[in-house]
Amino acid sequence: MQSIRSSLDAYRGKSQWHKRYETLKQEVLSYPKIQSFLTKHPQIPNEQIERNMAKLFEYKRERQHCDSCPGLADCPNMMKGYQPEIVNNNSQLIVQYRPCHLKQQADALLKRQSLIKSMYIPKEILDASFDKMERDHASRLSASHLCLKFALKAKPGEDAHGLYVHGKFGVGKTYMMGAAANELAARNISSMLVYVPDFFREMKQALSDGSVQEKIDQVKNVDVLILDDIGAETTSAWVRDDILGVILHYRMMEKLPTLYTSNYDYEELETHLAYSQKGGIEQLKAKRIMERIKHLTTPVFMEGRNRRKK
Repeated sequence: MQSIRSSLDAYRGKSQWHKRYETLKQEVLSYPKIQSFLTKHPQIPNEQIERNMAKLFEYKRERQHCDSCPGLADCPNMMKGYQPEIVNNNSQLIVQYRPCHLKQQADALLKRQSLIKSMYIPKEILDASFDKMERDHASRLSASHLCLKFALKAKPGEDAHGLYVHGKFGVGKTYMMGAAANELAARNISSMLVYVPDFFREMKQALSDGSVQEKIDQVKNVDVLILDDIGAETTSAWVRDDILGVILHYRMMEKLPTLYTSNYDYEELETHLAYSQKGGIEQLKAKRIMERIKHLTTPVFMEGRNRRKK
């Protein structure tokens, strides 16, 4: 037979548990957001509320984390970045989770960044924004306006027209291309920023592993291609005709726009492309490349202070 002491201990334990439960229940039901929910749904019977007390407790615990949000990185919720919501389903209480505004913003940023591919471009350029751009020179304002207009109206597959942004070292041409890429990404248009000298150098190395065509395909098929610092590379007939020429011809035929930055204007770039290490001067082949560039771009001149100088 069970002793009186053990029976009393069991009763005392049950009684203490009941008191804790009632205290917890009152805390849950007095939580303002739960009170508001129950006020809006007076048809829910008390026995259902009692039966779903564990769900209401879960909602209160998770929602209080949101009330004093420490930021997405430090979110203590079971599902980081997700906010609880009570749903009344025929008097059955259900706790659903939806991404909070911080999670939505972070997901949107990741989606935009996934649309921007880069080759040999500094990370800070990928965070560029027209809002952060200095407006210290009339030509910068004009260039900014034209680049933003392009980003807002570009129609890859329908219109191949792009921009040719040229000017001296350090005036912000590459940064402006990064800002354009972000605006394009906001419209779900993919882009690729390619630093031309390093890309052409890699293409020469790709001859040894047979990956030339794969790399060409990766570049030529993107919605908007941004060739940064064209003219700074060492020219060869192979790079000019079999790499650059092939990429530009394909993009012209598929009506895919290309943006350029360069320290050279059209005429200076044509002179640069005409020279090859082994072939000497090949003016006609350079002119053929330049005709494609001129026909499908608007020249944009940029001036301003050199931001690479402290």
